[in-house]
Amino acid sequence: MHLTVMVHLPKTRDLARCPAGHQVRDGLDTSLRSTISSHQESGPDGPRRIQAFESLPSQDRTRPFVTLRLTTEAGSTRKDFFAMLDRVHIARNWLPRYTGMPLDEFGDYVLLTNFRYYVTRFAEQFGCNLRGEDRPMQAATNSDGLTMINFGMGSANAATIMDLLSARSPRAVLFLGKCGGLKHSTEIGHFILPIAAIRGEGTSNDYFPPEVPSLPSFKLHKFVSQMVLEHGHEYRTGVVYTTNRRVWEHDEPFLDRLRSMTCIAIDMETATLFIVGHHNRITRGALLLVSDVPLAAEGVKTQESDQRVTEEWSDIHLQLGIEAMTEIGDKGEPIRHFTY
Repeated sequence: MHLTVMVHLPKTRDLARCPAGHQVRDGLDTSLRSTISSHQESGPDGPRRIQAFESLPSQDRTRPFVTLRLTTEAGSTRKDFFAMLDRVHIARNWLPRYTGMPLDEFGDYVLLTNFRYYVTRFAEQFGCNLRGEDRPMQAATNSDGLTMINFGMGSANAATIMDLLSARSPRAVLFLGKCGGLKHSTEIGHFILPIAAIRGEGTSNDYFPPEVPSLPSFKLHKFVSQMVLEHGHEYRTGVVYTTNRRVWEHDEPFLDRLRSMTCIAIDMETATLFIVGHHNRITRGALLLVSDVPLAAEGVKTQESDQRVTEEWSDIHLQLGIEAMTEIGDKGEPIRHFTY
């Protein structure tokens, strides 16, 4: 296995490639000779030229460092250097840093939310530790191995958590989010299973060209839809528009554009979650709760109306997600990843 090593030494910054465990000696490896000869190691009597270095096995794969044994005229020493490794290596270091949860506590199935209330209720229901109260994201895992994460609001955070989850490679991820209903047939308290999302947020363009559709994993949505119906609730399907804008309800040209696209709902995360999940080959879906109807008169969300939605519908929303992601491993159809 080759590691891309970024070695930081006094007044030098050189990029070199070396296989783990391979010894590189001045004069023997011509491709690295100039790199090695330019390195210096500080000593009590001044700089010492490095004659050779050897990459050593990493003791902790979650740390973005490479351990090298440096050989100078005065002998050898073992040092850690920052390493520009692959994306998964970085994610394995950053997922615990963002959530406060060790990697081995993350389960095979993950619920995502962007509301603190949901993850707090999850931890209370199962009596499990709520990690990351002093971190950007909070997380908890119950005894069934189901993890819930509050990743915050917006497409940038949505992309971040889906990238970081590549460190764990969960078997499935379901987003429990809220959205604004854009159809006369969508009312507050309705559930929506998006069949696709329009990429109006821009973040997803860093992962795929605009022509690539933002889609959920069909078999995950099929299972979740069955769970919703079994509990006596209805759901809607359609296309969700995902935007980076939070304050747009006053913008008539934007509202007209939403009407022309015939979307069923609008939010700030779904398209990004689907695209970055596709990029990282993570099975993904979304069960959205309609929390406001911004195209209707007096339908814009307020603090009071959002509180009513939370009190009347959020526990039902959360419970549907918990049961779906707890049972899908035993009852759901196997999900294969296809490239399109």
